[in-house]
Amino acid sequence: MKSKRVTHTAKFFVMLWNIGLFAYIWCMYYNQNAFQTYYVLGGIISIIVYVFIYNGLCNLYNAFRIASSSIAEMVLSQTISFGIADLILYVECNLIRNRYTSFIPGAIIAAMQIIGTTVIIIFSKRYFMNCVTPQKTLLLIGSWVSREEASRFEERLLKKYSHLFDFRYVEYESIASKAFEEKLAECCTVIMYGLSVEQRRVYMQKCIDEHKNFYFTPRIEDIILQGCSTRHLLDTPLMKYDYVYEDHKRLNAKRIFDVCFGILFTVGFAPVMLLIAMAIKIEDGGPVFFKQKRCTKDGEVFEILKFRSMIVNAEAMGVQPTISFDPRITRVGRVIRRYRLDELPQVFNILSGEMSFVGPRPERVEHVDIYCKELPEFKYRMKVKAGLTGYAQIFGKYNSSAFDKLRLDLLYIENQSLGLDLRLIMLTVKVMFQGESTEGFEKEMVRLMNRRARRVG
Repeated sequence: MKSKRVTHTAKFFVMLWNIGLFAYIWCMYYNQNAFQTYYVLGGIISIIVYVFIYNGLCNLYNAFRIASSSIAEMVLSQTISFGIADLILYVECNLIRNRYTSFIPGAIIAAMQIIGTTVIIIFSKRYFMNCVTPQKTLLLIGSWVSREEASRFEERLLKKYSHLFDFRYVEYESIASKAFEEKLAECCTVIMYGLSVEQRRVYMQKCIDEHKNFYFTPRIEDIILQGCSTRHLLDTPLMKYDYVYEDHKRLNAKRIFDVCFGILFTVGFAPVMLLIAMAIKIEDGGPVFFKQKRCTKDGEVFEILKFRSMIVNAEAMGVQPTISFDPRITRVGRVIRRYRLDELPQVFNILSGEMSFVGPRPERVEHVDIYCKELPEFKYRMKVKAGLTGYAQIFGKYNSSAFDKLRLDLLYIENQSLGLDLRLIMLTVKVMFQGESTEGFEKEMVRLMNRRARRVG
């Protein structure tokens, strides 16, 4: 309860600081320029609009998750949230006034918002870390999972959430029932990683009986069930799979959105793309663009277009996955890869109908062959058109395993909608500034990616 009070108090002060600063500069400067009549009413409505936009973006970017987000991530989320809200209201002022209004007062306030938000978040995070006690946790792993993979899973969790989980026990699903009950009694949380269906059901029931927190990794079937709807044909409940990715109305709406947004995207990013093209050409005189065969819907092969970020003939020795600090990456390439700017030319693939803005990333033909042999379910992700951004790009990493990427992509496929597409596009803005999402394959991951990823549970 104390930790919740900390997060709620921090949220209150951050919102008070950012909204208060905006309200001050709006009333003292911008409002009098925007509204010659209805001065008071115009100011009140503008502040209310700002609050709705700012709060909505904070919820979208999880800008108040002190427990599960780093300080840098929260500051970034807050900056994007109030930055977009500030910009929208500044544009509103110029449109209502029908002439240019100085952005300098707003820029000063934005700088103060960043400084104040950073201070509040740092203080709140440190105080929260002193208040929270890691929960005693039992990690249950499936019989097919190696000890090495289980250790890596545990390590990844503790790297970000050591303040939330204290792994007291790590056991395989074959643990004796009595031993499990004894360990469960000592722990508050159970994490089930790759358990078989039968064992997962048993352990979930015991956790519910004892009112313990529990997490589990979903099977492919669990995700596919999200694309089903309930049918009451009899007194026996029935679930019907709806093939949401074949809905022609949704597909037409998605295509219209891709074309309209693609045109705006091309116009808006034209100066940036021109500068990148010039920088690539100046650095080594090689070609600006890089083409590569990829797979999209139904396994159709097309040539994806990207800004060249590596030396010419980088794969002269054969296909080589990118590793961290890859010597083949150019100086310009390191910058554009970090912020995913090398992907910008793919807007032309979108306009031509080969890709969509949102969908599973198109994999290389060679990788698709490997994944389909090791993961037969991999073919399901090619039921929809490949995308510039997607679930796996936002919630995963570049070096996430093939199976984890598959599960993330299937979550999108079974829940897709125009609203979800817009949300994922907005989230991509944040991901572009987070370095870990574009990490290269570590050498160990290069070795592991070719191992059988088939999940039993």
